[in-house]
Amino acid sequence: MTPEPTIANEITVPNDLSACQALIVELARIVKEQRDQLAEQQLEINELMQRAFRRRSERYLANPEQMLLDFGETPEAGDAAAGLADAKEELIDVPAYTRRQRAQRPARNEQLPAHLPRREVPVSVPDDVRTCPTHGQRKLIGHDITETLIFERPKLWVEVRKYPKYACAAAPACGVREPARPASLVEGNRYDTSVAAEVITAKSGYHLPIYRQQDLFAGSGWTPSRGTLLNIAAAAGDLLPPFIAYLRDQVLSSGYIGTDDTAVTLLLPETLPTVRAGDAKSQRIHQVFAQARAEGKKSVSGRMWAYRSLTVPLNVFDFTVSHHRDGPDEFLVASQFQGKLIADCYTGYQGITLRSAARIERAACNAHARRKVFEARDNHPLLAGQVLALYRELYDIEDRGRALPLDERLALRQSEARGVWDRLQTVIDGPAVASLLPKEKMSDALSYLRNHGDALRLYLNDPLLPIDNNDVEQLMKQVAVGRKNWLFIGSVRAGERAANFLTLVSSALRNDLDVYAYIKSVLDALLAGSTDYTALRPDVWAQTHPEAIRNYRKEERRDRVNAKTIRRERRRRLQP
Repeated sequence: MTPEPTIANEITVPNDLSACQALIVELARIVKEQRDQLAEQQLEINELMQRAFRRRSERYLANPEQMLLDFGETPEAGDAAAGLADAKEELIDVPAYTRRQRAQRPARNEQLPAHLPRREVPVSVPDDVRTCPTHGQRKLIGHDITETLIFERPKLWVEVRKYPKYACAAAPACGVREPARPASLVEGNRYDTSVAAEVITAKSGYHLPIYRQQDLFAGSGWTPSRGTLLNIAAAAGDLLPPFIAYLRDQVLSSGYIGTDDTAVTLLLPETLPTVRAGDAKSQRIHQVFAQARAEGKKSVSGRMWAYRSLTVPLNVFDFTVSHHRDGPDEFLVASQFQGKLIADCYTGYQGITLRSAARIERAACNAHARRKVFEARDNHPLLAGQVLALYRELYDIEDRGRALPLDERLALRQSEARGVWDRLQTVIDGPAVASLLPKEKMSDALSYLRNHGDALRLYLNDPLLPIDNNDVEQLMKQVAVGRKNWLFIGSVRAGERAANFLTLVSSALRNDLDVYAYIKSVLDALLAGSTDYTALRPDVWAQTHPEAIRNYRKEERRDRVNAKTIRRERRRRLQP
């Protein structure tokens, strides 16, 4: 019997034809798996290299219509490269268009603000300046005036009020009468709302944890305990729920909301909270905590959600103990919100239209879709270049339509952006995409575009919807920066209170307000029993407090938008 041949003493090749075919099929499967694994590993390596060395910006200016030609290492190729370099330098020297002259900026005013109080300090004059050795006493002919800005730490003082007490001298049974005392933030009116406003602003606005605030107050002469500062913040937080509920209703009634979320660490309580009958939120909290306790964890990953109205200048935050869809469902679906929601393609959002009985129409974020293609561009540069260039056209159209009236913006999207989307769909359905491996990153990126195409295009039919959700995603920085400082949230109640504080601070920042002044005014009004919540809404409050508006923030934002518009216009003109 002829022995079966072997290959490198490792694989035995059978003599039977069917067995050989089975072996070949198995080897082919192994080779394909190894090739897929190598491709996936190469993608991971490329991504790690990009994270380590690439620019943070996702700007991409390659022209996908310019084919790449390989001329080899010939002398002619070197001459051609040198000629192209010279031509490029000449092109840079010759302007492609006549740039309009920028308006002359006013001369920088170096004077200190006129409204600041002035304290004149006498200048001592030496005798050799007053008296001339030759001519005697000199005559004063004027002054050179200099102004120096002086900073003093915030000053604390104790406000003392004496409430007179009266009694009937002849009739002690009448009792003692005294003036009514105003409502106080804490028992005995020991701490004013100004202290609470400073604590809230420092933590949620400047991201200073309580222990750092101790040092700030100590520098002004008062060294509170951390518990004292936390109790002051908690007392202020107890005033806010009715007003926060009003702001939430304002956002929900606006009809257009953008949302996003980020993780925050929540410490587990010593005892599990009780479940309230019929309360889905308490049931979720108990379930999450019980599971974490069973796994031996000391904390869970809570979630801070932001809901930004697109038509009313308000941002509302909400806190949950998990990333479950119960969060947006309770905020949006249970509250009977009706309108359009722009968000990423998190699974909790994808079915929200069905769960809301079609009251909510979800739009997807094109920045997410574009970013996926951008991150997968290294392995398929030509294909990525085509998609990214088309996205660049879409964003250029949005840039041109930003300042237009709503009807003209809608007409621009219909006439130009829709055609770009049709070309993008042709690329997605093209043969180059069909040849991609299923596990490739580019395949996943284009599947994202294909699967969420309707939601990504929804903005084309509504001029109030933006092309992406970037404005809401930027709100997550307000949580992320603070999270690096205060590190964790101690309880569910503290998380809900933090969400309320973020609502006030973020809405004030959105309206360019002095956060401290706004929060103190809100606390004073709520403490006095006011229910005129409309007057306390940040944009309405700003109209009656113009001195609290940070106009320089508006100017900075306007200058950034103008600079970006000029850059994009210049790039469009330089394109062939």
